[in-house]
Amino acid sequence: MRFDARDPLPEAFRGAIIALGNFDGFHLGHQAVARAAVDWARAEGRPAIIATFDPHPVRHFQPDAPPFRLTTLDQREELFAEAGADAMLVFGFDAVLAGTTAAEFVRDLLVERLGAAGVVTGEDFTFGKARGGSVGVLAELGAALGLRTRAVGPVLVGGEVVSSSRIRDALVEGDCATAARLLTRPFAVRGIVQHGDKVGRTIGFPTANLPLGHYLRPRYGIYAVTARLADGTLLKGAANIGIRPTFDPPKELLEPHFFDFSGDLYGQTLEVGFHHFLRGEWKFDSLDAMMAQIAKDCDEARRLL
Repeated sequence: MRFDARDPLPEAFRGAIIALGNFDGFHLGHQAVARAAVDWARAEGRPAIIATFDPHPVRHFQPDAPPFRLTTLDQREELFAEAGADAMLVFGFDAVLAGTTAAEFVRDLLVERLGAAGVVTGEDFTFGKARGGSVGVLAELGAALGLRTRAVGPVLVGGEVVSSSRIRDALVEGDCATAARLLTRPFAVRGIVQHGDKVGRTIGFPTANLPLGHYLRPRYGIYAVTARLADGTLLKGAANIGIRPTFDPPKELLEPHFFDFSGDLYGQTLEVGFHHFLRGEWKFDSLDAMMAQIAKDCDEARRLL
């Protein structure tokens, strides 16, 4: 269930405990905040809501920033539900919200419009105009209005704090294992399969073409991947992500080829999980050379998966 924070919540969801953050990626650190909120809500018999901001505040303030998202809203909604949330709340980040002071955010939004009983954040959470609000400010403002607050400390893996930026750095390096460890699942791109130029089909390796949208671009190259169809069928394959330098003009796409599959995927929503980086993107002198390498890539992907 998804609610817009610009609207009053239905009565049944007032008095909720709200996990508040951006939660892009919903990694181990985010999950700790969500778990604290869900446990608190369950202990008091209240609804548990996980909130997020969309678009990301960075996109509002730096509209020309390169793509960096780790999850779409739809993916977050499913992840939040799996974490035990009764609903997802979306704060549409626009000029109005950007200009809302910390005091207005707590009083007008959290308390009056949403009727929150409690809010859980990470210790580094900031909010309000010019990031004027911190967890200390939230606690102080909330106490005066009957809003209880809790802050959850960072989660460490390998002696370092788990963060979205750490995951992005790993993906840019092609380090799928680190990203998956911090996310608790492989990084996955979801999109609707489009018609391509059908080159893969003519060389014996048909691909499903997915646009990358606002997702972070992991390191360009070839990956061992999986995908699950709407009916639950698990597909394994090898995928190219990049601009296909052998072909002209270059076109940025995610192109998975699935082993032992011959169905029609056009128009279907597909989520492709990145498990292993095999090699970078290469430009080939001939189709024969490319086909030989793709065959090797597929053998290696099968072995790794």
